[in-house]
Amino acid sequence: MAVTPVEFVADPTLTLQLLGWTLGGAFLGSLSGLVPGLHANNFALLLAGVAASVPGDPLFVGCAMLAAGVVHTFLNAVPAMALGVPDAEMAVTTLPAHRMVQEGRGYEAIRLSALGSILAVLAAIPLALPITWGVTAAYPTIRDNLPLLLAMVVVALIASEFTRRARVGALFSFVLATVLGLYTLDLSPDAPLEGGGMLAPIFAGLFGAPVLIDAIRGGGVPPQRERAIAMPGWLVAVTALAGALAGAVVGYIPGISAAIAAVAVLLFVPGRSGDRGYIVATSGVDTANTIFALFALVAIGQPRTGVMVAFENANAPLELPILLVGVVLAGVIGFVLVIVVGDVYLEFVGQLAYWKISVVVLGLLCVLSFLFAGLFGIVVFFVAAAIGMVPVRFQARRVHLMGVLIGPLMLAG
Repeated sequence: MAVTPVEFVADPTLTLQLLGWTLGGAFLGSLSGLVPGLHANNFALLLAGVAASVPGDPLFVGCAMLAAGVVHTFLNAVPAMALGVPDAEMAVTTLPAHRMVQEGRGYEAIRLSALGSILAVLAAIPLALPITWGVTAAYPTIRDNLPLLLAMVVVALIASEFTRRARVGALFSFVLATVLGLYTLDLSPDAPLEGGGMLAPIFAGLFGAPVLIDAIRGGGVPPQRERAIAMPGWLVAVTALAGALAGAVVGYIPGISAAIAAVAVLLFVPGRSGDRGYIVATSGVDTANTIFALFALVAIGQPRTGVMVAFENANAPLELPILLVGVVLAGVIGFVLVIVVGDVYLEFVGQLAYWKISVVVLGLLCVLSFLFAGLFGIVVFFVAAAIGMVPVRFQARRVHLMGVLIGPLMLAG
């Protein structure tokens, strides 16, 4: 590699450049994470569109993009808890986090999410090389049997529901989401933002709007009390480690989201971690995915996330030592931000009339749908919102709505 770790540490100019670009990327990731309904991939594609005109070394532009992606995975948990508008990767934690907020333990939920993410960063980096070696060896087999693998995942997810009613709802939700994906994902409607796409209205409708519609009749965010974490430290660490390992699967296999991987993780985590385990696991998977996606780009040449697409479009060199230092730095920044900003966010929302917040955020999601996909995006948003109401009515998990991505991939194979 052109720049070795020794040269990097010894050169203060490189250190200052890395710090500056990482801080800039962290700021952008904070904005994208805190805007309800703004999916990381949409934000990354916008970055990709302007990357060529950004004055700076492509290496450090790439560092900024990675930092934005990492910090986004920390901060996107905050609107999921306070407003109920998650990034699709946070779909599993939405209801568990809401239950904790309703119990007055939102501060604890925020800290659990922060720990899950930062521990996943620290675990994913040393694990990345051996896991990449193993997955690279198995990748041709995985690629050739991807539809079968995805079908097995879908069957396992549906079977994991506890009641017959929930299993029926899970299957119905998956089928409806698959149809939605088949008819919308590949479209490129005229839109005000060139870096847009159908992901924004689809995910905002499936995962954001239904929660907000139900919240209009709710009582809002109650006063929050406890900050202490009522989960054994060893179980937090084991769950985060399992999440980091699952992040490797997400990073290499298309169609497997952090939400899906988190469900699988909890089947193998010892103890009864419940809602807290969901939050730690999904946060860990979501953040680790950003790191493993970088190694996937190096190993198999495939950008698995929107951030990696933006990174590749910026022609950023794959200088892993510098990039990984930037990732760790971004992780530390994200850890601090999610605790500080998350607490303030919950307190602020708790002082407002929740039905007003829900109506305003629903309006914001409509605006985002228009910006990314034009008038057709608003239509898709409303259709996706109707589909998104299905799993909760059957008391099933929202993760089955990821059929919007998995279903088309299965059928394409």
